[in-house]
Amino acid sequence: MVTSSVTMEPLSARIPGDLYLWLAQLQVEGATTNSDKLRVLLGQLKRQHEGSYDYVAAHAWARDLTSRLRDALVRIEGVSGSHSAVLAALLEHTVTALALVISQVPGSPSEAARLEDVLIKRSFDLFEALLRQAVTGRAAAYDPAVVHRHMSGALELSRAVNLNPSPEGA
Repeated sequence: MVTSSVTMEPLSARIPGDLYLWLAQLQVEGATTNSDKLRVLLGQLKRQHEGSYDYVAAHAWARDLTSRLRDALVRIEGVSGSHSAVLAALLEHTVTALALVISQVPGSPSEAARLEDVLIKRSFDLFEALLRQAVTGRAAAYDPAVVHRHMSGALELSRAVNLNPSPEGA
């Protein structure tokens, strides 16, 4: 976490009691004391503002941001035995897309085009996963009708897409 070669500076602050209790109860990987937690959280905030997250670190951070939701879904599955492949796909897509966006700072049109390509591919991967769920009348979801209820507009548009665009549009 913090190496011994780093100069540590004291910081004193007064915070509301509810924030103090929240910080004391917050689980931060690699940090046990409030001082440790502040160091880790401030380091994350600094990396966010500097745009210095690499993809792996950004993915870990995005997974951390969604941990309460993932934990709640695991509890639901443990108690009820129900699982949503749809929600799992959506959550994975969200974490991955967020990590890609956070970790990229394109410096040229070609780098921006590469990011665009990866994000579009990921988005169509999600679309394909949702279409697979639409093949049957009941999606593997907490609400088996959820995919069918929302897919009509996308299917209508997809039927209108010309898969052989002119060279100018390619």
